[in-house]
Amino acid sequence: MADLTLHASLSEIAASDWDALAAPEPGRPVDPFTTHRFLSALEASGSTGPGTGWQARPLALREGGRLLAVTPLYVKTHSQGEYIFDHGWAEALERAGGRYYPKLQVAVPFTPVTGRRFLGPDPCRETLWRAAIGIAAQNRLSSLHATFCTAGEAGALAGVEGTLHRVTQQFHWQNRGYGSFADFLSDLSSRKRKMIRKERETALASGLTIRSLTGDEIEPAHWAAFWAFYQDTGSRKWGRPYLTRQAFDLFHQTMRKDILLVLAFDEGRPVAGALNFIGRDALYGRYWGCIQDHPCLHFELCYYRAIDWAIAQGLQRVEAGAQGEHKLARGYLPVQTHSLHWIAEPAFRTAVDRYLQAERRATDEEIEVLTSYGPFRRGPDRE
Repeated sequence: MADLTLHASLSEIAASDWDALAAPEPGRPVDPFTTHRFLSALEASGSTGPGTGWQARPLALREGGRLLAVTPLYVKTHSQGEYIFDHGWAEALERAGGRYYPKLQVAVPFTPVTGRRFLGPDPCRETLWRAAIGIAAQNRLSSLHATFCTAGEAGALAGVEGTLHRVTQQFHWQNRGYGSFADFLSDLSSRKRKMIRKERETALASGLTIRSLTGDEIEPAHWAAFWAFYQDTGSRKWGRPYLTRQAFDLFHQTMRKDILLVLAFDEGRPVAGALNFIGRDALYGRYWGCIQDHPCLHFELCYYRAIDWAIAQGLQRVEAGAQGEHKLARGYLPVQTHSLHWIAEPAFRTAVDRYLQAERRATDEEIEVLTSYGPFRRGPDRE
């Protein structure tokens, strides 16, 4: 008979047991974000935990003491760091006299990357989702959410009673069999080719040196520089950075082979950088920052160097994070992202469902329109 356990910390589950479910295939994981090393780095560094609004409560399914399936579950006291925005839902429920927080969240904190959220055999995912619903209901919580789940998970679980399916979008670059960045440029319209070439020339016009570093090429001093970049961006975008300084030290210790760090140097001094994580088939752009402003440097470090590196490594796509229609002109096309939501209060659930149906139609239409305006040539002879 299978047993369910709601753990107080990821440290209560052995890394080898967790990763046997999160990354069961040999070699590099499909994505590194649900690995024990990534999630435990967030917890051990204080990026999640008391005072952060992200309290880890991983849910585990065992049979005869053997771990069958797990899900990264968190108690949330706000909606920050999720990138599937439900602030409006919270405000609506609280205006009506309800209490939205705390809520439960199946997610990778601070990470708008699609991936499996129910780790283990497919038949176990409904057991985990139903168990999480039961925990939310028993504790009289407003809601349960699974953000950036796979399309397969969304399709399988959207039929569970009270579960709503949300469709949003991101911009991803797809490798169409390119052998070089020049091959990618040749696939674009003439106007977009010229724009990208001009932006790359502009980014390097001030004499900066740009290096793409991974594994043992990354040194502790590089993280010290990147921390300054990250603090500047985080304070402007979110009010305070989500990650602590120690998180980057732990990434260096346990994850530097999963990381591509692109740094710009001015006479040997790092002045800007972009942090990417490496998956089996994709490169995931996560953070960017700078202490000197240079025209087009953001595009060069975050988008073009990522494409360059992905092509060289034979990766199939680059995911550049949430939002940003400016990515469209640079070869990143819109794709669907998925999330699941269970709302406890029936009338509120009905209202959210109506909203999601309308949003889904609008998202599908927007993806169709934006794709039609993409930068690629429309035919073999059309420039």
